[in-house]
Amino acid sequence: TTMPNLWDIFAAFGEPVTTGGPALIHPLLDAAWFTAKEAIAGFVLGAVIGFGLAVVLVHSRLLERGFLPYIVASQTVPILAIAPMVVIGLGSKGVEGWKAVAILAAYLTFFPVAINALRGLQSADPRAFELIESYASSRWSILWRLRVPASLPYLFTALKISATAAVIGAIIGETPASIQDGLGGAIVNFNQYYSLQPTFLWATNIVCAVLGLVLFGAVALAERLILRRAPENLV
Repeated sequence: TTMPNLWDIFAAFGEPVTTGGPALIHPLLDAAWFTAKEAIAGFVLGAVIGFGLAVVLVHSRLLERGFLPYIVASQTVPILAIAPMVVIGLGSKGVEGWKAVAILAAYLTFFPVAINALRGLQSADPRAFELIESYASSRWSILWRLRVPASLPYLFTALKISATAAVIGAIIGETPASIQDGLGGAIVNFNQYYSLQPTFLWATNIVCAVLGLVLFGAVALAERLILRRAPENLV
């Protein structure tokens, strides 16, 4: 089956899903909002875990050498393989489906944040280290006054990557969780009727892409606002 005409795909947003029902755009926007909440929750959780790991590892070469290979190896397992295990496993322990999906989104988020944040925390000027250590500054003071500001460009690069990855994780996780309210459920539903109405599935794919771009843009805007206030950018 060939791809429908682009104009037909956009026209599908105004077509009713069922006879006499609302236009396709309305349930897709509701599904996008549902998936966005899962993705944002996973994004925040993964970013906190990733940055926390980077802070721990930057203060211990032994831990860095011991744990970094396992952090890297964790990302070699396909998300499609672990999604059912995570969702079903957490579901058996009473964890709600959307929370399990958020954890899958966090799984895709923490790795780029941890790796880039670690590199950023290690990138501070050695001369600045010598100066701040000459004042007998504590590790906490060195972290927040020197390491964290130096890591921000690296950190925001990782966050922009993770923002779109969190959306992917949320969409994939909704399928084994049997969640019908999100974009993952919409993709499964419209895929069943692809031979009859292919434009609905393509329209859903466009909404998924737009959602990823929106989260990417939000992080990029935050980066611009925060880094513009960095001392080196103040004239």
